[in-house]
Amino acid sequence: MNFLSGLSPHVHWGLRLSLAATFIYHGLGKWPVPEFASAFGMPVAVAWAVTIAEVVAGLALIIGAFGKETLTRLGGLIVIVIMIGAIAMVHAKNGWNVMNGGMEFQVMMLALGLYFAARGNNT
Repeated sequence: MNFLSGLSPHVHWGLRLSLAATFIYHGLGKWPVPEFASAFGMPVAVAWAVTIAEVVAGLALIIGAFGKETLTRLGGLIVIVIMIGAIAMVHAKNGWNVMNGGMEFQVMMLALGLYFAARGNNT
């Protein structure tokens, strides 16, 4: 148990980096933005906002780890907003199972966003 207790101050990195990498990857993957907007039937301005927000959220989570708690919390809040939108607009209609396009993965990212928004760097 002492080994696990010693890891406690560092385990946030796995959560933080995996969430940040996922958001940066998916944000950059929305290029070209007009094609993303067309595929999901959304206005181009909204598609740009989502694309930029995803990259900003990921970067804020990473940069925030180095002392800028406000950035960590901001990154978490952006994740929450994006995931609520993704669940409501795309995934909820497909149920829970991610293999059917469901929302289980998005709910997990929503929970992680809530964790970082609420805890900041007090992980």
